[in-house]
Formats: sequence, structure tokens, C-alpha cells
Amino acid sequence: MIEVTIKGKRLMFQTNDTMFSPRYIDPGTLAMLSQVDFHNEELILDLGCGYGVVGILAAKFIDPSKVYMVDIDSEAIRLSRENAELNNVEGVNIIQSDGFEGLDVTGFSLILCNPPYTVDFAVPKRFIKKGFNRLRIGGRFFMVTKRRLWYKNKFISIFGGVQIKQVDDYNVFCAVRKTECYINGLVKHKH
Repeated sequence: MIEVTIKGKRLMFQTNDTMFSPRYIDPGTLAMLSQVDFHNEELILDLGCGYGVVGILAAKFIDPSKVYMVDIDSEAIRLSRENAELNNVEGVNIIQSDGFEGLDVTGFSLILCNPPYTVDFAVPKRFIKKGFNRLRIGGRFFMVTKRRLWYKNKFISIFGGVQIKQVDDYNVFCAVRKTECYINGLVKHKH
């Protein structure tokens, strides 16, 4: 059991050794959360929720029914459901899904993600591209990693720009959807 206070909210999490960061809240997740504020008009996605830290915290600030949490791992989903109940936010939407595949909701104002570290970037590449499509115009996508350059370039190629905050050893990326199409998919006009 992890007991922690984040953004003034006291939280408890059941976890186990099969989960990412089973003994303490991952410092990258905390770095990302330090850059985010939750507002009640938001529709929020915790992408790759693990045992539920980000989504459950968000549901402490806003209507839990406006919070979606997805993970490919059935044990992560089981723990997230248990932890939602433990933290009195049972109304959150917790869905087992490979990224966006099993999720039919769009129009998110906020997507938060601490992606798995993969050698070939296949998962974060898919998350960033598909995430763009699931955001409403003006929606924000936050992602945290230790690596910088690849993520910076990928966000810029899809969103047209990205803000990067260095928090301890982590890069917190924030990209805003400003257009209907990917930036690299737009037709360039001749002068």
C-alpha cells in the first residue's frame, strides 16, 4: 500500500510487483503532475494508467465521470478499479485497452501519459498521433520522459510545436491541438 499526498489530496494505492513503480509514485509521474492543473470543465484521459495515480488524482478535482483511464494490462485495470474505490472516486471510467483501440470517446481537453520506455518508440509514436485526434481544438497533451529530442521532434511534427519543462531528471512535454490536421499532413501553400 502506498500512501501519498499529491496537490494537497491524500491518496492510497494498492499495488504489486507486476506494476511499474510498485513501491512509490514514479518521480516522472510526479514531475508531470507538478505542471498540470485540473479544472471542472475538463474531459481527461489517463493514457496507460497503471494502478491509477493520475486518473484518480484528477477525479479528486473534477467530476469522476469526466475522467477516463486506459491500460492494456488487466492487472493494472483491476488495481485501478480497486484504487478508485479506495479513494472514493468510483465514477471514473476505467477501460482495458491497447492505447486508444478500445476507447470510443473523443473531445478530450487533457491527455496525460507517462509512456513505457521502448527501444523503437512504437508505443509513444502511436500515442502522440492518435492522441492528437482524440483531443478537442485547444486540448492539451502532457507526456513525461527522460529522453528529449525524439519526443520534441515527434510532438512538433504532429502538433506544430511543444513546450518542454525540465523537472529534475524529466522532460515534461505539453502540446496543444490548434488545427484539424496533423501539421506534417497539411498542404503547404506556395507564396
